[in-house]
Amino acid sequence: MPFLYPENAMEKNSKQKPGDLNVTKKLSEVKPVQTKKLNFFEQFASQVTKITGSTPSFIIAVAIVIIWAATGPFFHYSENWQLVINTGTTIITFLMVFLIQKTQNKDSLAIQLKLNELVAAHEFASNRLVDVENISEEELLAIQKYYSNLSEFTKREENLQQSHSIDEAQQQHEIKKKRKLARHAAKK
Repeated sequence: MPFLYPENAMEKNSKQKPGDLNVTKKLSEVKPVQTKKLNFFEQFASQVTKITGSTPSFIIAVAIVIIWAATGPFFHYSENWQLVINTGTTIITFLMVFLIQKTQNKDSLAIQLKLNELVAAHEFASNRLVDVENISEEELLAIQKYYSNLSEFTKREENLQQSHSIDEAQQQHEIKKKRKLARHAAKK
């Protein structure tokens, strides 16, 4: 499936900050670019994560532990018997951490890109939230405090579906309130 992306998206102009993309082209100027096929490790990590996260895999793991526990009396609960399960689970856990983290990083990046697209596309959303995952924790806490205050502000509203952006919450609130009053006055 082709991925639409501006041909010169990585070119910067003098007004842009480092890291900004030049996305000023019109949609008609955007050329489709073929997406790259996943490399072997990405495919492997994705498949292993899907398989090991399934119900049959969990049942198999439980069965292995039950079989191991049931064989304890035959091996007189020896150190070798304990070493088998300890070594096996340690190796599997060690390798799975990396596979799961690889898959999680990719999924997280995809989600962030989708959220960035939604924020950038929404008329009343603050574009300062695009790429918010790359700001400092102190800045994130400041934004969280703002949204906590905004939450309290919107709790006093009659309509819980009203939305506010970081940049223009109070202004948008006043505009919406005036429109609502005008509609009610027109109905009467």
